Amino acid sequence: MRALHRLTAYLKVFSQAKRNRVDLYGWLIRRPLLLLSTMFYEVAIMFSNRLDPRLKELAELKTAGLINCEFCLDIGSALARTSGITEQQLRDLPVYADSDAYTEQEILVISFAEAMTVTPAIDIEPIREKLLQQFTKSQVAELAATIAWENQRARHNQGLGVRPTGMSDGAACALPEPRKSS
Repeated sequence: MRALHRLTAYLKVFSQAKRNRVDLYGWLIRRPLLLLSTMFYEVAIMFSNRLDPRLKELAELKTAGLINCEFCLDIGSALARTSGITEQQLRDLPVYADSDAYTEQEILVISFAEAMTVTPAIDIEPIREKLLQQFTKSQVAELAATIAWENQRARHNQGLGVRPTGMSDGAACALPEPRKSS
């Protein structure tokens, strides 16, 4: 049932695109194997249902914000709303650790996404150990795959100049996070 809800949400959100609708596909159609493999992995992540989709959406949005992928933040924010993520949660992602908008479990998931996304990846082992106290190994594997895929997807979109499509126009949208100075 989760997979059907997510598929319906994807179709609804994509139908809300107002501009730049073919940016990504305009690039990928030139390499059909890459397009097919991308679609296959997207579907695999979507239909992996051991972990609550809300948690996966939060992790993806945190990752997209850290990478500064405006397309990912646009679509991710629209999808997050279909999963029940609040406007306050979308706005508070950059300051999630200090926000009252998240549960302890959500903070843990977001911190895992942050640890996997920053370069170099930092302090993953203690976070993974905490995750394993609350989730099964298959759920943690699904979460890690989701975060890794969002890293790939966001960096790929950045490299190709894929622009936001307006799926979140007029609603709360997660924002890119300022770069931390080294």
